[in-house]
Amino acid sequence: MRIVGTSINRVDGVKKVTGALKYVDDIKFHGMLYVAVKRSPYPHARILEVDTKGAEALEGVKAVITGQDVPNRAGLYLEDKTFLATDKVRYKGEAVAAVAAETKEIAEAALAYIRVDYEELPAVTNAVEGLKSEAPLVHPDLGQYKWGPIFFPEPGTNISNHYKIRKGDIEKGFEEADYIVENSFYVPHIQHCPIENHSAIAQMDADGSITLWASCQSPYAVRKALSVAFDLPLNKLRVISPAVGGGFGGKAGTTLEGIVIPLAKKTKGRPVKLTYSREDEFVNSFVRQGMHATIKTGIRKDGKISAVKNTFIWDGGAYTEYGVNIVRAGGYASTGPYDIPNVWTDSICVYTNHPVGGPYRGFGMSEIHFAIEQNIDMLAEKIGMSPIEIRKINGLRPGGKNATGQIVDVCGLQECLEDVAKHIDFNRKESGSQPHKVRGKGIACGYKAPSMPNDVASSAIIKMNEDGSFHLLVSAQDIGQGSDTVLIQMAAEALSIPPQKITIKTGDTDYTPYEWQTVASRITYCAGNAVLKACEDIKEQLLELAQLRLGVSKRDLVLKDEYVVSKIIPGKGVAMKELALGLSMADGSGIHGPIIGRGAFIPPNVRNTDKQTGQGEKPVAFWTYGCQGVEIEVDIETGKIDVLKVASCFDVGKVINPKLVEGQVEGGIVQGLGSALFEELILENGIAKNPSFVDYKIPTADDMPEMIINFVENPEETGPYGARGVGEPCMVPAAPAIANAVYDAIGIRMNSLPITAEKVLKALKEKSSVL
Repeated sequence: MRIVGTSINRVDGVKKVTGALKYVDDIKFHGMLYVAVKRSPYPHARILEVDTKGAEALEGVKAVITGQDVPNRAGLYLEDKTFLATDKVRYKGEAVAAVAAETKEIAEAALAYIRVDYEELPAVTNAVEGLKSEAPLVHPDLGQYKWGPIFFPEPGTNISNHYKIRKGDIEKGFEEADYIVENSFYVPHIQHCPIENHSAIAQMDADGSITLWASCQSPYAVRKALSVAFDLPLNKLRVISPAVGGGFGGKAGTTLEGIVIPLAKKTKGRPVKLTYSREDEFVNSFVRQGMHATIKTGIRKDGKISAVKNTFIWDGGAYTEYGVNIVRAGGYASTGPYDIPNVWTDSICVYTNHPVGGPYRGFGMSEIHFAIEQNIDMLAEKIGMSPIEIRKINGLRPGGKNATGQIVDVCGLQECLEDVAKHIDFNRKESGSQPHKVRGKGIACGYKAPSMPNDVASSAIIKMNEDGSFHLLVSAQDIGQGSDTVLIQMAAEALSIPPQKITIKTGDTDYTPYEWQTVASRITYCAGNAVLKACEDIKEQLLELAQLRLGVSKRDLVLKDEYVVSKIIPGKGVAMKELALGLSMADGSGIHGPIIGRGAFIPPNVRNTDKQTGQGEKPVAFWTYGCQGVEIEVDIETGKIDVLKVASCFDVGKVINPKLVEGQVEGGIVQGLGSALFEELILENGIAKNPSFVDYKIPTADDMPEMIINFVENPEETGPYGARGVGEPCMVPAAPAIANAVYDAIGIRMNSLPITAEKVLKALKEKSSVL
């Protein structure tokens, strides 16, 4: 029964397209209270006094909270935030107080009765400026915070993490170079823009237990952070994520959940609900961090890069409790997918008075590759070499070493590069569709690894029902990527049963087993391995029982098409369902009982890198490599860029579901296109100027290019059926490929995003005036 490698339909598809699937904001409870939040008007200010008496006296108001109700700091990697401001506010929009009332209208009206006195403070609104010794300190108490051993804050500064790579001899590498080139780039903040806004409901039971319904990617991570924040034992805090309408990383950590819990504790068992507006989404949920990059490169005339010195300065925003890990990932991946002998990298996370930076699809890789891949093209032009050839010379191969000194075992980068160059017909120059339009082609490579601590675990439980059907229990969340379907496919293949015989249950910390987080393009790999181990447990039980039932040694038995059959005696077998509750013996006794399989997985042999050098044999579970090429057309009269065609190829190890993985790549391409051409959260003096879809633009159906999508399958030794993740890597090369195509078309290098029509037209006019 071949199931893995086939395109079965999404198991959640019918519920989603018919509207039957219930999201958190669809949930209605009797006696529900509604929440509104009083937010800071300043990017940086000391809180002198908060007076809530007027709001508390308003009819219909049931509870009011301030920072005094949430004094404990929380954070997954760095415990630096409280869910309401306590001593001071650190970005415009930070929550200062919250109201729970009988209606949303009453709650919002009550905010006007809350008086907050502030002393405005100088704000840090540029990460580079925030590094200076005279910059105001966003977190003066940084030295008192808690953080993990793989992060390196610098108390007394605005640096919340400083990750270093020191490989080889950087000075020697520059001495060996025929040319030394230095380039700078900037990537702005952008928003995730999921279809579903953040929403959460909290309710306290009579015994003090809290149940939280939340639109979150990672129920167990959310439970852990909230447990710390509110001194709640884990057995007294239940997190349920019934469905997630898109996340892209923005729902990986905690945001509004920490506001509804203290209100629920004050309202005697009544459910308390808060749903963000779209404007809230833009400022008060995670944003993708801004980044300033400087790359100094030494290259020989033969095209070999001898040295690279990178400085990545990340605008982490007001709280970097999650963002410090993005900076770590950007550090250990800082060369891109290239084998460079001498590397010096400083990847620095800086506190600013901007919205909170956090995880976003690509987890730092899209940002650094925008710089790295343009820099590669600029080097190629410097020595008179083609963009394809320079990538062939320096691109990683099996046996090569990456930035951390890790020897690469499996790497299909060169195959992906050749495939994309062929399908984009890279060396053929195309004419524009009209006299005032010119065409260009660009190419970019990329890679990504799961950025996670080394001991993160996945687990799965699979239960066999009396009729031979199964329930699969995991806490991996399907946020649109199709993990429910893929995990069912792997289980069905392992047990030799139709996928329709398996129902998956996810996202309830009281009933589904532990999952670290649904992030990092790790679910197919990590949760998939846990599912296969659970299936192996089931299989072993079935073989033991069938051995007794059939009188055939289990080494001669195999699962096949819902039966346990003999490999050597034709026709000898037993239906799996007859073993579901164990065996009934001739004397009336029973053996074994119900069949339940358990599986757990931690990536093997992953270890920390050295603190001073960033060197390590295996700092990550795996790397996913790939390449994208684009053809664009630029209107030189308006500056408008149309992306006509995208060719994409990634080494995914094993394609589990072709239709789903193609959809993943299509989504990554389009999201990358949006970041390249349209998206920027414009911040002036710490204030967001475009917090709505009126002014913040994302791609629409009119922007869809032709897409040619292919895959290379070099199996991952530790992956389930050889698979590795691709959900994030497929976005990484998109923006730099477009930027390189812009240069090919009009000879203008765009060192910052987005590459808007206004920027292009201005650059064309400046170029014309010089000529």
